[in-house]
Amino acid sequence: MPGQGKRRRGRQTEARRDAARFAPDAGEWKVLFETGDEREFRDHVCRLQEARDPRIDVKALRIDTLCGRLTQPTTYRLSLFVLKRSGPPTMIE
Repeated sequence: MPGQGKRRRGRQTEARRDAARFAPDAGEWKVLFETGDEREFRDHVCRLQEARDPRIDVKALRIDTLCGRLTQPTTYRLSLFVLKRSGPPTMIE
């Protein structure tokens, strides 16, 4: 199929770029919201998408579903990747 190789290479390039961007030494995942109620979690995610806050990169969000089975309830977690600072802050004079 024409163009299939180009699309595949594009996806691979994007995956490598994301892997480097979200590498463990580049920063860490900070929890923005956590709940045990699925409906409350979905509502929060919908509000976040509707707000379109320019400070939050949608690609830097991660959704985790921690299944508790019988002993613990299921937990839903929304995290944001925060970059580490490179060196001490500089003062502007």
